[in-house]
Amino acid sequence: MMTTYRISWLPALCLVGSIAWLGVGCSNKTIQYPEDHARYLRIDQAVESLRQAYMQKDMASLVSLMMPLDQLDRLQEEARGDFDTFSAITLEFSLERIMVEGDDVDVFVHWQGLWKKNADDPGLRQRGHTRLQWVGTKAILLRGMQGDSPFGMKARQITAPTSPSPKKK
Repeated sequence: MMTTYRISWLPALCLVGSIAWLGVGCSNKTIQYPEDHARYLRIDQAVESLRQAYMQKDMASLVSLMMPLDQLDRLQEEARGDFDTFSAITLEFSLERIMVEGDDVDVFVHWQGLWKKNADDPGLRQRGHTRLQWVGTKAILLRGMQGDSPFGMKARQITAPTSPSPKKK
């Protein structure tokens, strides 16, 4: 005795069709607030430009990202000291949070870096958290920094321990 089964293709076709329809319908996500999105991209680019200018020891680019304020003159001097002291600077930023209120922008970053005097130098490793204070909507400029600054490693190197202390018996 032989039994034949009749398979209905209609449910399978409906399932495949609905998956395809959802894929096409969800693929084109429009940006709800394009001006805000563009501003966040400019903020992200400003932070990355600051990091790149410091790593490449490009003082002109570094200064172009900063407002002409006394506090930032000190940061520029610290960066200039680092450029003179270290032959290679590696710095990584990890953005933790961006807060925007009017023209004021606070970017909270975790940073870590390696500062080397020469190729044979094991280098000075440091890390920290800082708040980069920016201002602007179209042009984003640094107006301040609070917390652990990645600039000024020349001064930190003097206070950093160079070798472990001998063990006591």
